[in-house]
Amino acid sequence: MNRRNMLWSAVSAFGAAFGASRARAATDTAPSNKLKVVYHLSEAEKVNFVLGNIQNHIDGVGGPEHVTIALVIHGPALKALHSAQANPDISKRVGDFSKDGVELAACSNTMKAQNVTLSELLAGFVSADKGGVVRLAELQSQGYLYLRP
Repeated sequence: MNRRNMLWSAVSAFGAAFGASRARAATDTAPSNKLKVVYHLSEAEKVNFVLGNIQNHIDGVGGPEHVTIALVIHGPALKALHSAQANPDISKRVGDFSKDGVELAACSNTMKAQNVTLSELLAGFVSADKGGVVRLAELQSQGYLYLRP
């Protein structure tokens, strides 16, 4: 009977130690588990809607430090982000997103088709040199969740 109590005590102690180490590991790795999301935008009529979704997402998680967001734009939607044509609300939102660390990727194929350079887009954009759809696939392979509102 005494051996059974000793064995039970040893198993219990091991379980408690294992549980404590798992709890510590969970808190140690929590910051790296930050949600990563990529928004896909190609339709011109959805520009304001998608930008609103991104802002709601940032607000919903408590700020930009709690989520990693990328926005990949191609097709007709890119015209709304030409600096010469963008309305003030879109310009402000894009500027805020850029400051918040949102990756703003413009499809290089669409830029060519629209005869626009990166410098002619709103500030903060980078070129998706291999194309918008390739950038979307790259981000998804890196663990980004794909959203197309």
